[in-house]
Amino acid sequence: MYIAGEAVHGDAETFHGENPADGSLLEPAYQNASGKLVARAAELAEEAFETYRAAPVEQRARFLELAADEIDAVGAAAAERAHLETGLPMARLTGEVARTTGQLRLFATTLREGSWNGARIDRAIPDRKPVRRPDIRTRRVPLGPAAVFAASNFPLAFSVAGGDTASALAAGCPVVVKAHEAHPGTSEIVAAAVTRAVAAAGLPAGVFSMVYAHGPTAGVELVQHPSITSVGFTGSRAVGLALVAAAAARPVPIPVYAEMSSVNPVFLLPGRLSAAADDVAAGFVGSMTLGAGQFCTNPGIVIGIDGPDLDRFVARAAEAVGEAVPAPMLTKRIASSYRAGAEWLAEHPGTLVVARAAAPAGRRGAPPS
Repeated sequence: MYIAGEAVHGDAETFHGENPADGSLLEPAYQNASGKLVARAAELAEEAFETYRAAPVEQRARFLELAADEIDAVGAAAAERAHLETGLPMARLTGEVARTTGQLRLFATTLREGSWNGARIDRAIPDRKPVRRPDIRTRRVPLGPAAVFAASNFPLAFSVAGGDTASALAAGCPVVVKAHEAHPGTSEIVAAAVTRAVAAAGLPAGVFSMVYAHGPTAGVELVQHPSITSVGFTGSRAVGLALVAAAAARPVPIPVYAEMSSVNPVFLLPGRLSAAADDVAAGFVGSMTLGAGQFCTNPGIVIGIDGPDLDRFVARAAEAVGEAVPAPMLTKRIASSYRAGAEWLAEHPGTLVVARAAAPAGRRGAPPS
């Protein structure tokens, strides 16, 4: 991991990345951080805050561009490692590298443009009735160090140098990233790139740290550390709510910006369904199976009016599911949760399973149903 510019070995449990296609463990081994190391990263971020917040806008913008350049330079290696650790296709991951660096450059452009700071002057009106208006001057200012929790399903664009990290750094907030355990090698490559950019930009080393830490306890400790002033999280509802509760329980509560699981409803409008039931069904199944169903836009429930058109939709969707080729899911835990959820739904009174794809031999995937 990287703590304030230094490559650091953890002092807790050892773990490996895992190839989800065959379950094999990937080298090298990594070590999680204890609460002591996580706290150290947060404290160094706080030490860097005043200098970083006062840095000229151009210096912060150039830092973001340097980070994008460094990630581009190792983009092929990062995509290859992410492919091994996630099973996601190379085309998707190559695009994700571009999205990651594009976000960083976009924030650099926004920084230079300047409207983000919301500067406003409401001049005094001393003789206003019934009461005078005081002179009020406002602008947005950075709060302090941010904790960012990397996502499992976007090993680059919502991970170590993803949107949450880029936005916090652009705002003038140092960042401590808790890397996702499913892609430690990818995280290491990207964290090293950002660390080089911090040094090249002449900024305090504590502006960026990336740690590996196991379980919800470590995450709660990070959120509750007094140096942390905001949280960015992408992941499961259970973990997200635990972090929200931890942030709210602090003596001074802090904001948690959480993108958690959702049930995305799809409403089948009668006119469209009558005209194109087959096309709508094909598009629905394509969205449902995209990325093995692990996108946040995955449709969770379909609502339609009973009748022949809905029957046509269901029949065509069932065919498309049967034709779908299952892919490895990102982690054992995700695959296990999927299977448990599918079994629970199948046993629920009134549920009719209309289609299920067969899992290819030798893959630790879960077939869509």
